[in-house]
Amino acid sequence: QVQLVESGGGSVQAGGSLTLSCATSGYTLSSGCMAWFRQAPGKEREKVASIYNRGDNTAYADSVKGRFTLSRDSAKNTLYLQMNSLKPEDTAIYYCAARIGPTWLCPLAAQTFNYWGQGTQVTISS
Repeated sequence: QVQLVESGGGSVQAGGSLTLSCATSGYTLSSGCMAWFRQAPGKEREKVASIYNRGDNTAYADSVKGRFTLSRDSAKNTLYLQMNSLKPEDTAIYYCAARIGPTWLCPLAAQTFNYWGQGTQVTISS
């Protein structure tokens, strides 16, 4: 059984930093890809970062490129999202997700992901 548990959200001022964690059980990157999504009120769920090719590659949305970094600790089965230079528009619920499929493919669409964490709130004040 796959379980994803996010932590690390909170409230910070613009320009600050946060690190989100996603503790994973029952899943490995040999099964597909993993990603961080976010959803702001009234908006669709948006993929912000992903890791695929068995962990060899990462990709980022243009809106977070250069500010967010996705990493993983294989020994701890944990995925991280380091978020720097945070902006008010980064305010959202952040979700960790895992997909079963080709390891070289990590689609944008949230509905293609099979497993989701419960989400963690990130609030950035100006």
